[in-house]
Amino acid sequence: MSEVLLPGPLDDTGRKPALGVMGGGQLGRMFAQAAQNLGFDTVVLEPDEHSPAGWVAHRHIRAGYEDAAGLAELAANCDAITTEFENVPAASLLCLAALRPVAPAGAAVAICQDRAAEKAHFVRSAVACAPNALIETKIQAEQVDVSLLPGILKTNRMGYDGKGQRRVANAAELVQAWLELGSVPCLLEQMLPLALELSVIVARNAAGQVVQLPVQQNLHINGILAHTMVPAPDVSTRQQALAMESATRIAQSMDYVGVLCVEFFVLQDGRLVANEMAPRPHNSGHYSIDACDVSQFELQVRAMAGLPLVQPRLHSPAVMLNILGDLWIRADGQIRSPDWAAVLALPGVHLHLYGKPQARPGRKMGHITVTAASLQAARDVALQVGQLLQLPGALQQVSA
Repeated sequence: MSEVLLPGPLDDTGRKPALGVMGGGQLGRMFAQAAQNLGFDTVVLEPDEHSPAGWVAHRHIRAGYEDAAGLAELAANCDAITTEFENVPAASLLCLAALRPVAPAGAAVAICQDRAAEKAHFVRSAVACAPNALIETKIQAEQVDVSLLPGILKTNRMGYDGKGQRRVANAAELVQAWLELGSVPCLLEQMLPLALELSVIVARNAAGQVVQLPVQQNLHINGILAHTMVPAPDVSTRQQALAMESATRIAQSMDYVGVLCVEFFVLQDGRLVANEMAPRPHNSGHYSIDACDVSQFELQVRAMAGLPLVQPRLHSPAVMLNILGDLWIRADGQIRSPDWAAVLALPGVHLHLYGKPQARPGRKMGHITVTAASLQAARDVALQVGQLLQLPGALQQVSA
C-alpha cells in the first residue's frame, strides 16, 4: 500500500476518501468514529442491520462476509479496507485485495485464525511460546507426549473469549475433551505457572514504520478480559522492553500493516511467553481513547491510509473495566438499569456503551476507563465503580 489517502474533501464535488471495514461490532464502531474524526467517510460490511458499527457508518452494506455482490459493493465505495475481527474469511480479504488496498493482508489474518500457524509464526519470529502439539485424531490424543500435561486444549480455529477450550490433566481427559469439542483439529498447550498477563499493541504502516502503545497488564475472568491497568504495575522494565521488542518482531516478520495486539504470559520465574495475537485493535487497548494522545483506532486509520504514525503518549494512568451483559440481568432474570448517574459522578470516569440493543450474559456491552494523576488514584476510583455496579468480585484486584 504505497498511496497516501488524505482526509477531507478531494475536489469541489465534496467527495471524501472512504475507509471500509469488514464487521459491524464495537471495534468497527470505534474505528468508524476515529476515521470520521480525521475526515474520512466510512463503509461497513455487516449482515446484521442492527450492528453497532452499521449505525454510525456513512454507509452500511448489509451482506455476508463471503457475499460476492457485497464485497464488490464494498470495494466500489471505499479506497482502503480493514477488518474488525480475526474470523472474517481470509479468502474474502484476498478477493478485496485485488481491487483495493487491504490492511491487514489476508495472509496475516490467516495466520491469526489458525492456532498452530500462529505458534509456528512465533517460533519463526524467535519469540518463545508454550510447548504445544496439534491434535487432529483420537490416536494423537491417546499417544500425546505426557510432558505437555496438564494442559489446555483449544480448538485450532474460531475460539475466542475462553470459548472452545478445555483444561485437561491426563490423556484420558484429553481424549474426552477432544470429543466434546467436536473432534475438530485442536492445539494442546502445556499449562504453565502464570504470574500475570499482559498485552502489547503495535501499529505498522506499509513503509515499515512501527509505534507501540504502553504495555498493558490484564486480568481475565472465565476467559474474558475483566480489566486492564496502564502503566502495568507488576511488569518490570526488562519485561516491558522484551514484550515490545517481541511484538514488533512478530509484526515485521509478517510484513504486517495495521494494528496488531500480541498477548503474553509472564511466568512465575519471570520468563515471557507469547500466548496469542489479534490482527486488529483489542479490548485491552480501549483505554487509549481517553488516556493517550493517539488511540489504537486512530493508529489503525493512519496505518491503512498510509498516514504518518506517531508514538502515542500516555498522558493519564488508567484502569479500563470491561462491561458485560450480566450487569443488566438481576438474579431473578429480570433486566435492571445500572446506576450510571452514580458512576458518572466519580472523577475521571469515561463511559463507553456500544449501542447493542440486548444484554446477554458474557456479551461485551461497553467499557469504562478511569483516568487519574496516578495509577493508584485510578485504581481507587475503579474499585468504587466496581462496588457501585456490583461487578464480579475479582475486579476488586485493581486495588493495590
